[in-house]
Amino acid sequence: MSASVQAASTAPRTRPPFRADHVGSLLRPKALQDARARWKQGALDRDGLREVEDRCIRAAIARQEEIGLRAATDGEYRRAYWHYDFVSGLDGVELYVPEQKIQFQGGVPLGHALRVTGRIGWSKPVMVEDYRFVAGSVQTAMPKQTIPSPSVVHFRGGRRAIDTQTYPEMEPFFADLGEAYHKAVAAFGEAGCRYLQLDEVNLAYLCDPAQVESLKARGEHVEGLVGIYADMLNRAIAGRVPGMTISMHLCRGNFRSTWVAQGGYEPVAEVLFNQIDADAYFMEYDTDRAGGFEPLRFVPRGHKVVVLGLVTSKTGALESKDELKRRIDAAAKYLPLEQLALSPQCGFASTEEGNTLTEEEQWAKLRLCVEVAREVWGSV
Repeated sequence: MSASVQAASTAPRTRPPFRADHVGSLLRPKALQDARARWKQGALDRDGLREVEDRCIRAAIARQEEIGLRAATDGEYRRAYWHYDFVSGLDGVELYVPEQKIQFQGGVPLGHALRVTGRIGWSKPVMVEDYRFVAGSVQTAMPKQTIPSPSVVHFRGGRRAIDTQTYPEMEPFFADLGEAYHKAVAAFGEAGCRYLQLDEVNLAYLCDPAQVESLKARGEHVEGLVGIYADMLNRAIAGRVPGMTISMHLCRGNFRSTWVAQGGYEPVAEVLFNQIDADAYFMEYDTDRAGGFEPLRFVPRGHKVVVLGLVTSKTGALESKDELKRRIDAAAKYLPLEQLALSPQCGFASTEEGNTLTEEEQWAKLRLCVEVAREVWGSV
């Protein structure tokens, strides 16, 4: 361990994110996989599925607490997708099976897509009860809720997936989307949520020239898009209640251990850290596809926290503690150590299929984050 990290002694964090944290999703246990399969076949009703979900979520929360994590999620066990389940619950948005599917590396297709068929709004408490269940199940950990960023509704399908009669121009679409999310954030806050994460993968995708060219090829206006997304995010974040931490998670795709985009954060860093009102950022950093730590120089000093996603969720091989500490030290050259934390680079199951590692390998990686955090910062 280098001298700078070895000498560090920081006070325990009193609010999230914590020194050892995690993005949110967890591999589905076999009992849950079997129950969902039976539910899809019509052999199990919704109440029966809910009972299995509840049992598995309680067990997952207990395991998170047992290994020392100070924040716990429901593992996204009630979802098929990290994003579609939430946004398809908004007014005016629906899920469908497209002819042309999103392709991850290795030719792995993602089976569903979104389209906007009417005016976007928030009239149903999407996933608010899911949060309340977690809050009622934790013993020592802070309950954490994850939802996809509003940009998902635009980036995946763009102009051609948005009804032109409802939205002949795009400005009202972005305004309605931001307002719907503002109400969503407020609803979670009113339910008691004090740790909410917006999964914002698309700003990371916009760091990849190939992704930008793909948007242009389908006719999208990409100039100013980062600013449009930032404005939507800020409208959403403005719905938070006092004492509520809003984090953002950025990654380049995570589906059955495959990925979509590559490129460092430099193209979006100044807007990301200085124009978006988030309190913390979970940032993918497990491979060189995410670039170096230099963009962290844009993070304001004093209050914002960057959670370094140095531990991969895509494979089961356990990282070396010495290597993790070396990389934390490298990041600390651009942002003070007290503004850094550690986590896996993404969730372990962005979709119900999950990544290609075992549950025990997953828990070992989360335990590793806790152990390294204690050794680097003196606390979790």
